[in-house]
Amino acid sequence: MAYENFKPTVWAKKIQRELEKLCVMQEDCNTQWQGNVGIGKRVKIIGASRPTVRTYEPGTDIENAETPADTSIFLDIDQYKYTHFIVDDIDEAQSTDGLMNAYMKGSAEELAEQRDTYIGSVAVAGAGGKSASTAVTTSDKAKELIDAAFVWLWDNSVKINADVSIVMTPWYYSLFKDKLTELYTNNEELIKKGIVGMYNNAMVKLSNNLPKEGSDACMVIRTKDAVAFAHGIEKVEPYRPEKQFGDAVKVLDTYGAKVVRPKEIYVIRAHQS
Repeated sequence: MAYENFKPTVWAKKIQRELEKLCVMQEDCNTQWQGNVGIGKRVKIIGASRPTVRTYEPGTDIENAETPADTSIFLDIDQYKYTHFIVDDIDEAQSTDGLMNAYMKGSAEELAEQRDTYIGSVAVAGAGGKSASTAVTTSDKAKELIDAAFVWLWDNSVKINADVSIVMTPWYYSLFKDKLTELYTNNEELIKKGIVGMYNNAMVKLSNNLPKEGSDACMVIRTKDAVAFAHGIEKVEPYRPEKQFGDAVKVLDTYGAKVVRPKEIYVIRAHQS
């Protein structure tokens, strides 16, 4: 065997780190459950309704304690994506500076596209608010729809200082970019994550992986707590294909997402003409 020194845990962590750098939509999810993943697993997201605030009158008995309703929901780990590629010699690739990293980065780039597409579809499907289908051809119209989205979020108790992101398609961004309050196009590290600037104290991001509804592209404005996402690289396995002169590696990515606060997601449905 030519993969005696292969360390799957090490490479799984490397891919996971690369995925976290490359995913545009994942960073805007609540990921506190990311260690509880695996094929067929179910994550329980514990929640409870808020207790009632009552008025106290001195000298009178207070009411009996209430039991807040359990609002827990379940997030299913039901997405399984993999890459499967040939390496001439794994041990040699690991000993060549940067080569194995390049192979794994390639896997991470492809898996990141899949994760982002999935998270976007979950967010759009579960959004509490959506605009009407609207033709957007000017920067003022693009801004008008974004401003209306913020008003809807604020009306639904999203705090003005909440951690909010705006993810938009390239054509919408080309119209909206002059309205940004801060521009980050010279920051290489932020650009890698799709971050292009700020507006209304929210991160503005660019993505090609947003879903469509008919002819409309869907821009997503949401808080970081609106979507829960659990994920992990389940397996990184080397083996020797029987009919080939080389080693192969299989990488399995498992994850799931759930909208937990629909009133903290607004979708702009827009087309160019």
